[in-house]
Amino acid sequence: MTGTAGNPASGTTAGIPDYDLTRSAKCPLDPAPAMRDRQQEGPLVRVRLWDGGTAWLVTGHAEHRAVLGDPRVSVEPRRGIPRLSALEAEAMDSLAEDGSDGIGFIMMDDPEHARLRRMVTSAFTVRRVAAMRPATQKIADDLIDAMLAGPKPADLVEAFALPLPSLVISGLLGVPYDDHEFFQANSRTIINRNSTSEQRREAQYRLGAYLDGLLGHKLARPGDDLLSGLAARVTAGELPRLEAVRMSVLMLFAGHETTANMITLGTLALLQHPDQAALLREGDDPKPVATAVEELLRYLTITHGGLRRVALEDIEIAGRTIRAGEGILAVNETANRDPSVFPDPDRLDLQRDARLHATFGHGVHHCLGQPLARMELQVAYPTLLRRVPTLALAAEVEQIPFKHDGFVYGAYELPVTW
Repeated sequence: MTGTAGNPASGTTAGIPDYDLTRSAKCPLDPAPAMRDRQQEGPLVRVRLWDGGTAWLVTGHAEHRAVLGDPRVSVEPRRGIPRLSALEAEAMDSLAEDGSDGIGFIMMDDPEHARLRRMVTSAFTVRRVAAMRPATQKIADDLIDAMLAGPKPADLVEAFALPLPSLVISGLLGVPYDDHEFFQANSRTIINRNSTSEQRREAQYRLGAYLDGLLGHKLARPGDDLLSGLAARVTAGELPRLEAVRMSVLMLFAGHETTANMITLGTLALLQHPDQAALLREGDDPKPVATAVEELLRYLTITHGGLRRVALEDIEIAGRTIRAGEGILAVNETANRDPSVFPDPDRLDLQRDARLHATFGHGVHHCLGQPLARMELQVAYPTLLRRVPTLALAAEVEQIPFKHDGFVYGAYELPVTW
């Protein structure tokens, strides 16, 4: 299965618009103009993919939740979720051929997804994450101290946005931060949609071999970290060692790459909206800070390309029928800009109640690490704005290299000065 509907040779895709993710150079923090056009056409529309096949594009907020919460949809590549490029199709088909659905339980359906996910849920509870806040605050302050002591302009990605979540997830997992360049480089290869299947395999193999070695150390000398917890389950016969390694790879790269991009884009948005930045800089009440972070998460959806699913049965959504075997693209960024849920959705309003945003997904596959991400962002933004009150961009927005080539949107660099 390919997860596409329609036969290009039959002419059935005539008049169906392309699935175009190209963001505007003038408004790089907004959804792609083509995605906004599709949203105007309705909450569920068909789009043509790169290979001429089609998929259902979900643009509405209510429909987004309905699809992601429906047990009749699958996330497994082997069942035919949409592919967004020839290289990605090659990589997914290669994974399906060897019986693997890739990097851990996020690409699995229940009940196996639920069984594996439960094994690591305790590490991301609100209580445990709250206990990590003082250490995260110290990390943020230390990184800012180092940035202020260094040359100007500085790259905020390298100086702050990337090392902060990398240090936090390294500590949680029990991974030496000294190896951060290694795991960051391989993580970028895995999530780059232009990586070939061979490049993805090699990156996953390198990370897997690295974490397998660490897991071996934890089997012999367990500590108080997530890898040690997985090692204990391996010892108890509850989890194969290979699966423990895959889960570790997933949490390592997902735990730093996503939050790093959110810190980067959030800072850019705040610098573009000084009145909103002042709300975070001048207040010290944690509740308004939490509210502001939810709005930034809504406004700056970093999942790039949509959450891919395939229908296992016929499903009625928004008065239309998604047939069994047809691919689905549930686009977070358009759900987050749905005016029926978020009035004046293109306006950044840090006092808005944005708790219904779609950034962390919905249903059984909602983001496991969302309490950790929220805590890191609640620390990062106010600390940066208060410690560096004159922070400013050191380049025009058009000069910033944005990540148009990955499944996680962000910027490779963010030059700043003060």
